[in-house]
Amino acid sequence: MDSSGLYRAITDSARSAPGWAQSAFEVWTEYGLLLFGLLFIAVWWRARGQAGPRAVALAVAAPLATALAYVASELVKSAVDEERPCRAVAGAAAPLLACPAPGDWSFPSNHSAIAGAAAVALALAVRRLALAAVPLAVLMAFSRVFVGVHYPHDVLAGLLLGGALAALAVPALTGPISTMTAAMRASGGRAAVWFTGPGPARRP
Repeated sequence: MDSSGLYRAITDSARSAPGWAQSAFEVWTEYGLLLFGLLFIAVWWRARGQAGPRAVALAVAAPLATALAYVASELVKSAVDEERPCRAVAGAAAPLLACPAPGDWSFPSNHSAIAGAAAVALALAVRRLALAAVPLAVLMAFSRVFVGVHYPHDVLAGLLLGGALAALAVPALTGPISTMTAAMRASGGRAAVWFTGPGPARRP
């Protein structure tokens, strides 16, 4: 797959973009995944206050599925061994960020896989979050090309891989985690009840 032409076009536009836009993309691409982490925490905290164990199970399954997507992305990356475009594409504009070290392969984009998985997992946990999570995932993927460290096909593959794995993993994990959540609530243990929420039997 060759998306070097599109890579050149995007990185050329990045280099000619205003300084504030370059800085915004640099910050987002480096730290934007933390926002998904905060959303995971918010969804879990919200789920603790709901009566059924399924909400907590979905909230717990979301980061687990995202971690699975990251592992899968790393496995594919180590098998494909695609050089980063910031070293491989002749005549391209200099990247906004330092090119990753040799051996840190390009395909697929880990950031995009994590963002894609997180967006799908969050949407499965709280449907209305899809309106925010999906555009944020796409923005994360685009930012990896904009700063010059990935090809467009890297980030597209990452989004699809992460999203597909999350769509499969979250439903598969929800049943077992729901059973564990109900058992933890029934145990009455302080730590267990704090983590899962009190459940309907222990509410005032």
